[in-house]
Amino acid sequence: MVKRRGAAILPTNIILLQNLVRRDPESYREEFLQQYAHYESLRDLFMANPSGQSGEEFEELIGFVSAVCSCFPKETANFPNELKLLISNHHRDLTPELREKVIQCLIMLRNKDIITAESLIQTIFPLLSAYSGAANVNSQHSKVLRRQVYSTLVSLLKNVNTGSKNQKLNRSTQALLFNLLEQKDSQGLWATKLTRELWRRGIWDDSRTVEIMTQATLHPDSKVVISGVKFFLGADKEREENFEDDSDEEGFDLNGLRHKMNINKKTGKRAKKLEAAVKTVKKKQGSKHSATYLNFSAIHLLRDPQGFAEQVFETHLQGKNSNKFDLEQKIALMNLLSRLIGTHKLTVLGIYSFFLKYLTPKQRDVTQVMAACAQASHDLVPPESVNIMIRKIADEFVSDGVAPEVAAAGINTVREILSRSPLAIDQTLLHDLTEYKGSKSKAVNIAAKSLISLYREVAPEMLKRKDRGKTATMQLSAGERSGIPQFGVESNVSSIPGIELLAKWREEQGLAANDGEDDDTNWEVDDEEVEEDDIEGDWITIDSDKDYEISDDEDDEDKKDGDKQDGKEVEKEDESESDSDLDLSDGEDDEETESKQEVTEKVSKLDPEAAFRELASTRILTPADFAKIEELRVEAGVEKLMGKSQRNEESVDSTSLVGPVKYKQLREERIAHAREGREDREKFGSHRGKRDAPHSTTNREKARKKNFVMMIHKRDVQGKAKRSLRDKQKVLKAHISKQKKKGH
Repeated sequence: MVKRRGAAILPTNIILLQNLVRRDPESYREEFLQQYAHYESLRDLFMANPSGQSGEEFEELIGFVSAVCSCFPKETANFPNELKLLISNHHRDLTPELREKVIQCLIMLRNKDIITAESLIQTIFPLLSAYSGAANVNSQHSKVLRRQVYSTLVSLLKNVNTGSKNQKLNRSTQALLFNLLEQKDSQGLWATKLTRELWRRGIWDDSRTVEIMTQATLHPDSKVVISGVKFFLGADKEREENFEDDSDEEGFDLNGLRHKMNINKKTGKRAKKLEAAVKTVKKKQGSKHSATYLNFSAIHLLRDPQGFAEQVFETHLQGKNSNKFDLEQKIALMNLLSRLIGTHKLTVLGIYSFFLKYLTPKQRDVTQVMAACAQASHDLVPPESVNIMIRKIADEFVSDGVAPEVAAAGINTVREILSRSPLAIDQTLLHDLTEYKGSKSKAVNIAAKSLISLYREVAPEMLKRKDRGKTATMQLSAGERSGIPQFGVESNVSSIPGIELLAKWREEQGLAANDGEDDDTNWEVDDEEVEEDDIEGDWITIDSDKDYEISDDEDDEDKKDGDKQDGKEVEKEDESESDSDLDLSDGEDDEETESKQEVTEKVSKLDPEAAFRELASTRILTPADFAKIEELRVEAGVEKLMGKSQRNEESVDSTSLVGPVKYKQLREERIAHAREGREDREKFGSHRGKRDAPHSTTNREKARKKNFVMMIHKRDVQGKAKRSLRDKQKVLKAHISKQKKKGH
């Protein structure tokens, strides 16, 4: 034992000494102080001559003191600050190995709660920008260092924000990123890279995080700008994919375990196994998302969408600054700007004339530009601003002299634009585009018919009579449509906001029109209740489109009957008169009521707005109904903020604009297509003697190597010639009976 201890205190056995000190600190205090004094002497030598090469001994001593400093807090009180000063002021003079070792020791001190997470971030964060210059000689070592600092920051912020958000640390780190973006060079790339990774992991998900990427998008450096643009266009999808991958990896079949417990014999071991599995799943689910995680889209968390969109357009797409971006980067900026305009319904009128110079069939990636045109359209934009794009697309893409895929792309783009802004086309141009429904090209035919289907729902008055369809024609003839909608005029049938949500909810719940009217709890309000005795008579259903003469004289009905006779018999009322005349007597005819309800149901199925009107006119809305309307409106608003059920925020797929066009394949494409199914298939022919991989032998190969004495009694060895006459007869009879069974 004495020999082992004597070997442990030698400088060459620092690892053994470290293990002994951690087990029994007091017994090895003198040995630790000896090594710590050695560390201080090497530190002073380095401070006196920073450019000198530091040996491996100094690196080992730093690791030793960092591992056992928690055992001697008073003696090593200044050690963490010394490491911070060493890496902050002399990081360029240190060797790459020593720099990496110092950072690892600082992380170790943070894990032991000797230094705070904020102090660690303040120390190592400047190293990201310090080694990003092109003048750095040891580029390979600087890349390793930056990768180490970056991964340390991500893992540290993830651990600190697990369970609950550490807003103080997040704010201080975000302040460093804002300061980094204030520089005019490409150092801001680290701010965008770190923010995007933390957003993907769900660690940062607030508006301040989005504000960092907003500043990056408006940065003077083009690389930083494109990094910010890609964040707004693809970071949300990356986050969803990351969470889906985590759920797949961390999935656990609890239902299978419970099923086994119900079927198999219940033992204590299996019960403990099930309980451990439940704890594991709960722990993983708790660590997967923080308690305050909100899955809001980055575009929805913008503080000033209108100002941001205007600055992006003026800074990057107009003037001389646009020359620093290539076509691919400009298309990305157009895509972002159109998504902003469509999502928040912004007004940036200059963007529509900006699109015109890119709307030509020979333009590279023109379908992406056309998709951006559709995304930038909405019903609050003046129709004349959108009309110039539609005219340009119709003139350039839709004509008899262009290829079918070009015409299909043009009509599909026009349809996408008009689905968001229906008033942006005049009737003459719409008729010209719908005439392509007779095209021989399948893609053009489908595109024109989809445009007709759109306007059958939106404004059938603008279509030709033959294209309106049966439903729209019936509604127009019945006067149920008020004509072509006008820009800036609300076309809502209901005067109660959200009443359509209540109608949909009651339909889903299967409630009748009068359900809940007699329930006293639905009428509880803060005001004084109205006594039932103050109301006389019964409620009567009255059509709002008809005129009625109401008189207090009870004999009016008899007088009218006497005037109608004049030598003619009084005819009974038919179903046609029951629809136009209303009986105001207390006893209403049941058959008439049923027929009116059937008509109402038919109308409501044809036109959803008629259903809303029916609910508002036939049902007395109680305070509980208004409370439900408010609740449904709040839910709809949350879904809108969360990015659900919002049409304008959905991006338009540029590949879907061309339609189902079948191109004639080249010879190389046909060969590649034929070889796609042959990748995992072996070549034809015999594989005997060609197998390189080890494999088991067949029975025939094994029979060749067997002893003859083992094979002498086998039928294959004896042969047919050695069979007796009796054996040959048995074989022949068996063969004949077998053939008869097969039907031969």
